[in-house]
Amino acid sequence: MLEIKNLQVYYGVIAAVRGIDMHIKRGEIVTLIGSNGAGKTSTLNALVNSVKKSGRVIFEGRNISTHPTHKIVREGIALVPEGRRVFINLSVEENLRMGAFNNDENFERLRGRMYELFPRLYDKREQMAGTLSGGEQQMLAIARALMSEPKLLMLDEPSLGLAPRIVGELFEVIAELKKSFPILLVEQNAFAALSIADYGYVLENGIISLEGESEKLEGNDDVRKRYLGV
Repeated sequence: MLEIKNLQVYYGVIAAVRGIDMHIKRGEIVTLIGSNGAGKTSTLNALVNSVKKSGRVIFEGRNISTHPTHKIVREGIALVPEGRRVFINLSVEENLRMGAFNNDENFERLRGRMYELFPRLYDKREQMAGTLSGGEQQMLAIARALMSEPKLLMLDEPSLGLAPRIVGELFEVIAELKKSFPILLVEQNAFAALSIADYGYVLENGIISLEGESEKLEGNDDVRKRYLGV
């Protein structure tokens, strides 16, 4: 589905990502874990070509490395960025409408599906997004991305700043979504990420230091000490 070869991202002379290889198959959640500054967000931004990069990005057998961001989105890659970035002065319903700007003919069907996935949003559908709780804003950000009916969903730190109960609720939905399309999940909360992922990569200082099935990473002593707090 997605293959990344020798991906590099530099900001001036600073190397944020230093030649990583990754792959994502259909029907799975792949997680990229690591500490702050490891290069996780830079990796996601490089995949949608919003930062200068080198290397190859192959999506569904096509090289999209040089495609502009809007074309990558149209081809089926959706990114929910860190910090949610919902339109705070628009209602929940209007935010969903914005997410369907390239898919307006399916708005009614998709809107109903979003309220099934996130029942909290239904009762607040006419409420301004800026008045929602952090967890509700994150749900809305994901729902807005899903309105484009992506082939691949990328999530950047969806648990950031959320209460454990809300994280659990959110990750249940994320686990359910992999039935429809693969997911690339970037997370600092390694425990939550590995609990729902099929495969994981550990990113340290811009390089992949470890990779494997999520269960094996959870059992790795170094991962447990550095990222799981046990």
